[in-house]
Amino acid sequence: MLPVYSFTPGEMPVLITLPHAGQSLPEGLALRMTEHGSTLPDTDWYMETLYDFAQALGIGVLRANYSRYVVDLNRGPDDGVLYPGRPSTGLVPHFTFSGLPVYREGEEPDAQETVLRTRLFWRPYHDQIEQELGRLKEKWGHAVLWDGHSIASTIPRLFEGVLPDLNFGTNMGQACAPALAQALVAQAAQASHYTHVLDGRFKGGYTTRHYGQPDQNIHAVQLELAQTTYLETEKYPWPLSAQKAAQLKQTLLQLLRCALAFKP
Repeated sequence: MLPVYSFTPGEMPVLITLPHAGQSLPEGLALRMTEHGSTLPDTDWYMETLYDFAQALGIGVLRANYSRYVVDLNRGPDDGVLYPGRPSTGLVPHFTFSGLPVYREGEEPDAQETVLRTRLFWRPYHDQIEQELGRLKEKWGHAVLWDGHSIASTIPRLFEGVLPDLNFGTNMGQACAPALAQALVAQAAQASHYTHVLDGRFKGGYTTRHYGQPDQNIHAVQLELAQTTYLETEKYPWPLSAQKAAQLKQTLLQLLRCALAFKP
C-alpha cells in the first residue's frame, strides 16, 4: 500500500501541511464510488507544486497521499462540526462539496469502516504532525504550522458569493499570535493583484484549531487559496496555469518568509 503521507523534514521552525493534496484511493474503493465522486472534484490540486520552494527555505512539508474522500485529515476524529449552521463535509465524506453523492447507493462506508479508516490513515498523519512540531519547538523554542489548502471560489452549498483569493484562518486569533497574523495580512496587502481576508468564511479546520496553541509557542495558520488564482478553471479537469502559478508562488514565498521571520 502507498504510504499514508510523504514527508520532507526541514530545519527551520515552520512546517507546511497539505492534507487535501492526495489523489490516491485504497484498492477497490473507486469501484464503490459514483462517476462524479471518482474524479475527486474537491481535491486541493497541485499544492506540492505551489509550495515546491519550501525545501530551499529549509521548511518541512507533510503531504497526504490519499484523497480526502478516504478520510478528511482536517477534521477531528470525533467528526465534530467546525462551522455550525453550515453543511458539514464530514470526516469520511458521503457527499461532494456540491452535494452530489461520493458513493453508489448502498456502497457508503459505515461507522465501523470510518473507525478503521481513521486508524489507518488519519492517525499516522497526525502522529507525524505532533512529532515534527515537538522537534521544531525543542530546537527553536517555537514552531509555526502552515496548513495549505485550495478550493473553488464559488460553492453555493457551502458559502455565499465569491471567495477572496487569499483566505487566512487563525480560529479568530486563537491559533496564533496577533503579530504573526498581522504580518501575514500586511504582506498580503502588498500583493495588490490578490484580494485577502483574515478569519472570513474559513477560520481554520481541525489542524489549525487543534495544534495552534500560542501559549505553548506553537502557532498555526490556515491559508485557503481560491483556485482561480492558479488553475484554468474554465477547463476540465482544471489544468495548472503556468503563468498564474508562477505569480502566486512569489506571493506564497513572501508569506512563508514572514512566517520564518516571526519571533514570539
